[in-house]
Amino acid sequence: MDESPIAGTRRVLARVWSPQLENQRDIDVFLPPSYARTRRRYPVIYMQDGQNLADPERAFAGTWDLVRALDNLARRGLEVIVVGVPNSGAERLREYSPFADARHGGGGGDAYLAFVERTLKPLIDRRVRTRPDREATGIFGSSMGGLISLYSFFRASETFGFVGAMSPSLWFGGRAIIDYIERDGCPPGRIYVDAGTEEGPTTLQDASRLASVLERKGYVPGESMLFTEVQGGRHEEAHWAERLVPALEFLLMGVPPATRRR
Repeated sequence: MDESPIAGTRRVLARVWSPQLENQRDIDVFLPPSYARTRRRYPVIYMQDGQNLADPERAFAGTWDLVRALDNLARRGLEVIVVGVPNSGAERLREYSPFADARHGGGGGDAYLAFVERTLKPLIDRRVRTRPDREATGIFGSSMGGLISLYSFFRASETFGFVGAMSPSLWFGGRAIIDYIERDGCPPGRIYVDAGTEEGPTTLQDASRLASVLERKGYVPGESMLFTEVQGGRHEEAHWAERLVPALEFLLMGVPPATRRR
């Protein structure tokens, strides 16, 4: 594995090996604008489908326009390190699914979570100036990436202190994720969930049901939980890009300030 600089605020950790998944991938690390000028440590968000975040040449169908979003947030005083974890192509469905689906298979989500939590996060914490505490560590994704992100927040609550899930594939595995969250604990932290009105009634119903479950568990709408029904929203990168800034702003506003320098 080696590290090579990319123009601007992006670095690449090349060929990061996962003993849990027995594969490797390049990891994008997006640094905040003030990173080179200070010795501060920053919150971190681990984002799924990393090749769709900022590089149009690698993106599946457009990008999330992440760099613009991070600059926008920085102007509001919210700076964060984003770790873009690319999906593994043909293995994406298996890695992003914590529960098997009768039709689509899958079920390798625990191994993927172990890679992010036990291999990637320690590497990132060594290489860049992170705030490694759970309150300053988040996980984020869309579609199947949103599914595994939600699961990770509840399954590994000692590691992740906030989560964002745009248009999560809650249907996968017979909606097992909703049942799992309903019977699991109630870890502190902020949760962002959304769904677009053009994604089909089932997607909206599932997301609305999840929001109700979260509220019953004690997450307070507008404070510790934000569910957004996006009028005209579709299941595609351009639409996720449009709502990325408000989603990240809500999550990062809940990160407590650093108590000391490390």
